[in-house]
This record gives sequence, C-alpha cells and structure tokens, in this order.
Amino acid sequence: MAARKAAGGAGGSGLWLWLGIAAAVVLLDQIAKVLVVRSFDLHDSVALTGWFNLVRVHNSGAAFSFLAGASGWQRWFFVGLGAAAAGLIVWMLKKHPAQKLFCFALCMILGGALGNVIDRLLHGHVVDFIQLHYAGWYFPAFNLADSAITLGAACLILDELRRVRQAR
Repeated sequence: MAARKAAGGAGGSGLWLWLGIAAAVVLLDQIAKVLVVRSFDLHDSVALTGWFNLVRVHNSGAAFSFLAGASGWQRWFFVGLGAAAAGLIVWMLKKHPAQKLFCFALCMILGGALGNVIDRLLHGHVVDFIQLHYAGWYFPAFNLADSAITLGAACLILDELRRVRQAR
C-alpha cells in the first residue's frame, strides 16, 4: 500500500491535488464571470490595450458559437457532454495520478468544462469576456474556462509527443 501511495495511486493524494487544481480553475472562472456580469451590460466593451478588450457577450453554442442558433436543445446537449467528459476525466485522473503533465492537462480541461457547464445551468449560455483583435480582425470572445481548456489541449498534445519520443 505504501508503494501505491508513493506512486500516486488511486488511494493517494495525487487525485485530490488534480481535483483541487480543477476546482481552482472553476472558482477563478466563475469569479471573473460574476465580476463581468455585475460590471458590464450585454455587448459592452472596454479597450484595455490596442489589441485587448474586456467585453460581455453570451454564447449559447459551443466553441466559435457552434450551434448557437439552434432552438435551445444545445444547452442540455452541452451540459450532458460536459458532465460525461468530467466523469471520464475524473476516471482518467484516478487511473494515472502520477503522470504529471497528462494530469495537469486533464485538470485544466475539467476545470474549464465545468466552468462553462455551470454557466449553461445558471444562465442558459456561457459568459465570454476576453476579446483579442489586431488591425480590424477580431478573434471571437472567450473566457478563462476556454483558456484553461485550450491550455489543457496543448499540454495533452505535448504529453503525447513526449511519450512518442520516449518510445523511440
């Protein structure tokens, strides 16, 4: 049993560390969204730099407003998808808590997914507030949860590249 705990086994503290990091992502995301909702009316925008605005927009769809124009069923579809992904991620964290980069990636994705699921449950849409732009080109607005998901995806790719390199 001691060897299992030292290796970050399922009964060890490894899982709780990763879940704690995911919870911190959710907390930071939700605090930021509450501040934006309290401080901005819908579609308000404040330029902070020549390339970065704080805005308040609502997205009833997924990434890049995918399915935003659907009749409302997408809200529950994305809540269900987020819940299923969260369950799978927790299982994977429990199974591999000692794989640090892999678990960091998963906890970023978990925290981001749950942050956006909470929005869908509370508001029926996701609150986005970060807008990047350059020379008249505007990237779609996003939030901290989306940033965490993106970071997690990048880390998953890096982890897999490292795994492939080590196998050679």
